[in-house]
Amino acid sequence: MAVSRPYPEMPRGSGTDLKYLSGFGNEFASEAIPGALPVDQNSPKVCPFGLYAEQLSGTAFTAPRRDNQRSWLYRLRPSVGHDHFEPYATPHDTLNSDFSACISSPNQLRWLPFKSPGDQHDFVDSLFTICGSGSASTKSGFAIHVYALTAGMDDRCLANADGDFLIVPQSGALSIVTEFGHLEVAPGEICVIQRGMRFAVNPVQAEASGYMLEIFSGHFQLPELGPIGANGLAAARHFLSPTAAFEDRVSSYTVIHKFDGRLWGAQQDHSPFDVVAWHGNYAPYKYDLARFCPINAAAFDHPDPSIFTVLTCPSTTPGVAVADFVIFSPRWLVAEHTFRPPYFHR
Repeated sequence: MAVSRPYPEMPRGSGTDLKYLSGFGNEFASEAIPGALPVDQNSPKVCPFGLYAEQLSGTAFTAPRRDNQRSWLYRLRPSVGHDHFEPYATPHDTLNSDFSACISSPNQLRWLPFKSPGDQHDFVDSLFTICGSGSASTKSGFAIHVYALTAGMDDRCLANADGDFLIVPQSGALSIVTEFGHLEVAPGEICVIQRGMRFAVNPVQAEASGYMLEIFSGHFQLPELGPIGANGLAAARHFLSPTAAFEDRVSSYTVIHKFDGRLWGAQQDHSPFDVVAWHGNYAPYKYDLARFCPINAAAFDHPDPSIFTVLTCPSTTPGVAVADFVIFSPRWLVAEHTFRPPYFHR
């Protein structure tokens, strides 16, 4: 007999054969060719297969061990092998990372659905900033962008020195190539590309659109569970990072770098996605929002919306976030003698 389930069926994936590493902030190790990772040290005199060792830091060298993030990458060519960076202008100059001079409105705002662009735009050229706070220059605050791409990033990649990107597809799945490997991210999933990582976003179908949250300080973390206990909300094991994959391709390549709120471009003669092996705890990751386990009131009233936090970026003030990513997922509402919509709040 059929059994009624109070939650949606888990997605069965895209049908691709991509493999992932499970966990949040884990010490991972992955190699596309067996034996490519050095065993006893990070930077041997001669790396296996003649690869180049490179450390990518997500925090200061001296950050406390519990917070320290870094990964070691073993690649075919050094990533510094490129020409000088020159200013890069998007077609419509719609990217903003400094809100210090903006006039803030106290009014409640909302937007109509964004139209699909009629001409060809890749991920970088389609970025449009909606709102934000603070500045990338002062390493404080955040920005919210939208994207609507109708073309892939052919022989182009992007890296962000200003902060982390949290990508939220709305329509159309994304095929994301990173230095760490490949990710496929569909609507209903999110993806985080952390500071300094080179990546390229391509639509799986003809076009794709969605939202992107950029934080200028720190990194995303799982929220503290407190009295909830050891389980609930987003489980660490449901976060997936890519496995090593590389391409040995010589071609004219454009590296686009977001630095201090501006875009810069440089040319190089090879693909930046030539990492044969890597290890560390600093990597891109994705998460299926259908796996979020919500907590709710069982007797009366509504809990505060912070109970639905998937990821948070803490500020320097304890208990206060730079930004929270929250999901109002399908769940039972069983509270008695309670006004059904959530309470007014100001």
